[in-house]
Amino acid sequence: MRGFEYSDCWVEDARLVALNARDAADRGAVVATRTKAVSAERGPEFWRLTLEDQRGGARSAINARVLVNAAGPWVGEVLARTCGQNAPASARLVQGSHIVVGRLYDHDRCYIFQNADNRIIFAIPYETDFTLIGTTDRDYSGDPADVKASPEEIDYLCNAANEYFSKKLSPADVVWNYSGVRPLYDDGAEKAQSATRDYVLELADEGGAPLLSVFGGKITTYRRLAMHALDKLAPFLSKASQGKAGWTGSAPLPGGDFPVRGFDDLVSSLAQAYPWLEPRQARRLARAYGSRAQLLLGKARSAADLGRDFGAGLSQSEVDYLMRNEWAQEARDVAWRRSKLGLRMSGEQIAALEGYMATKRADRAPGMDGR
Repeated sequence: MRGFEYSDCWVEDARLVALNARDAADRGAVVATRTKAVSAERGPEFWRLTLEDQRGGARSAINARVLVNAAGPWVGEVLARTCGQNAPASARLVQGSHIVVGRLYDHDRCYIFQNADNRIIFAIPYETDFTLIGTTDRDYSGDPADVKASPEEIDYLCNAANEYFSKKLSPADVVWNYSGVRPLYDDGAEKAQSATRDYVLELADEGGAPLLSVFGGKITTYRRLAMHALDKLAPFLSKASQGKAGWTGSAPLPGGDFPVRGFDDLVSSLAQAYPWLEPRQARRLARAYGSRAQLLLGKARSAADLGRDFGAGLSQSEVDYLMRNEWAQEARDVAWRRSKLGLRMSGEQIAALEGYMATKRADRAPGMDGR
């Protein structure tokens, strides 16, 4: 038997999304979470958008010089229903499911295995104590918001892993699973796993304000895609709006202002500044928030100064920080979308977190949603 080793990069996708939004807000963007664009009317110079707050139903209107449709699996629906435009291309919806089980091995390497059906699966160390196994590839035709890992997919991933690991898995060993829909550009490939993972940008500027639609794409090329999109839109933007070309290549995301090989030093500095922090907690906070972990910890001189402990090391101060800075509104925003602490929290702890956040939301002044 032969094996090959190669190097790759790791990213927590939920944190990457949140930090890109935070960076945009810090630079003047208005980030309107839980807001739906219910209609978009094209004019000669502007798009007129009607927005609806999904929490209270209030509507508002804005003008946009350009409109970018980056709705992922809903790109076609937004084009047809919201914008009233014919789709120049189509997205192929492909479901990918993953399972999380207890840690299968002690080292920090990843595995990629070839299956008998000519697909591959991967096994990745996950959140210190777990192993992530994925992924499936099958065409999806339902509402992307309703996608779930099916029993058949879970069985498939367990059986595929069992071909290689000495510890045999069954669905009972799965502590969590999740599924997503990839909006791949439909290139006519016969099988879902054969469809291109590249992206296609379609610009429509005839007869009015420009509309750019994004088909396909993946997280590993998101920055290149964004730069390509701006290149297409540059003729329609003012010089002040265009900014410095390529600046994102050297600008760190919020909290990332430390050397590439300086993570261990960052953890050490947190431990020195807050000697009462448990080593595991210091490392988690540094990994999630980088240098901004100190904003979260503030002037705390003990764990008690961080307020209520919701479990798994999640403090009241961290929850408040996420609500204030990262648009968190519900318990699942914190436990799953801004972290994966839900893997270690009980149902009772998450319910208590939900109750606290509901009270916090009620106490906040209008217009202070993460701004």
